[in-house]
Amino acid sequence: MTFIQKTTKFSTALLFSAGAAVMSAVPLAAQAADTKFSNDTYKYLELFGDVFERVRRDYVEEVTDQELLESAINGMLTSLDPHSGYLPAKSFQDMQEQTKGEFGGLGIELNMENGLVRVVSPIDDTPAAKAGVQPGDYIIAIDAKPIIGLTLNEAVEKMRGAPDTELTITIRRQGVDPFDLKLKRAIIKVQSVRSRVEGDVGYIRVTSFNEQTQTGLENAVKDLNTKLGGKLKGYVLDLRNNPGGLLDQAVSVSDSFLERGEIVSTRTRRLEDTQRYNAKAGDLAQGKPLVVLINDGSASASEIVAGALQDHGRAVLLGVKSFGKGSVQTIIPLGRGESAMRLTTARYYTPSGRSIQATGIEPDIEVKQALIQRPTGPRFNRSEADLPGALRNETTAPQSRNAAPPAATPPANATPPAPGALNAPGASNTAANPNAEGRGTEDTEDYQLARALDLLRGISIYQRSSLN
Repeated sequence: MTFIQKTTKFSTALLFSAGAAVMSAVPLAAQAADTKFSNDTYKYLELFGDVFERVRRDYVEEVTDQELLESAINGMLTSLDPHSGYLPAKSFQDMQEQTKGEFGGLGIELNMENGLVRVVSPIDDTPAAKAGVQPGDYIIAIDAKPIIGLTLNEAVEKMRGAPDTELTITIRRQGVDPFDLKLKRAIIKVQSVRSRVEGDVGYIRVTSFNEQTQTGLENAVKDLNTKLGGKLKGYVLDLRNNPGGLLDQAVSVSDSFLERGEIVSTRTRRLEDTQRYNAKAGDLAQGKPLVVLINDGSASASEIVAGALQDHGRAVLLGVKSFGKGSVQTIIPLGRGESAMRLTTARYYTPSGRSIQATGIEPDIEVKQALIQRPTGPRFNRSEADLPGALRNETTAPQSRNAAPPAATPPANATPPAPGALNAPGASNTAANPNAEGRGTEDTEDYQLARALDLLRGISIYQRSSLN
């Protein structure tokens, strides 16, 4: 997912997702003016030239200059942190299509972890979600061919294709043997906002932050007000398993519920480049209570929204700790704009000055999703702090993910779902327990949502009684 800002010459993407980051358009020539090459720099550039020439001349198979140079560029960028990288022409085009909310493929947000392709989150109502792909799954083969050793872009390219064509992916999931899923590719039209009435509460799920998100939010609030009228007690904003997206949309969604104050700031290594985004007057919810659902699949742009609403006391956060991606990547078009580089250029901070990089956002009320069973054995990592080479949090030492306060306990008599059953719309796609990640063991009831509805109704009753 990518944040895109237009400039006169460069198209810049600000990415806030587990597999992406925030972008700013800065001409490379201007950046180079700030840098002086040392003698060692020239020495290593000469060394690079020697290696390049030897490989193109003596490697056992013929390889093109383009392949070598693109691999070298990507290697330089990916060695920096998990979110920097090179986007060749096709990948750059795919990224731009995705931010518009329509693209071809399976509907999975991915990142790379320890050389493996890991699912951050499936997108609702896509082939991947319908087939049962879950956050935290590892894709280890495509059409029976192992993908270890491929770059993330190469793996994604293999999963893209013409609509209605089929492929088989092999999944490695905690607690079960690897298994195959046969999927049919489709045109993915991301409806990033969905809503429905839950009794006297308006439920709004935001699955990603693309160019249609703010419009979708406004339409959802309008529709819920029409349906409930004076009976509306408040809203539940569901950001679970939301991997992020466009910065301007995250800022706009936050602004929709805030009357004033800072929403987020971004800081580079140069203090003079600090940017602050502030709210304008006007609350779309007209002051009604707001509960925000988060889990360990809530990353980047969704963490900006959750952090802003939490710091301003505008919403109660319920669920489990978020992913913890607090870095900003800049998408910088290269050459004639056909390819691009994704470079981590800043950290972002919540209104109170918190950096959530590698620590995540702690909910005000911790409620784990109901589990049918607690699997044993080693757990799969599911946070920014677990990614190899992740940026450190310079404001505080990363907290242990197991050092959480006692959580609300799900009911013991939960009923297992029928084989192959999927969650109801808006439900979490994973049993959101950071200590025991039981993929595929969700309760048929969305326990976290049920507790959010109870909390919101309780707040509404308290507010009403305090006015009397």
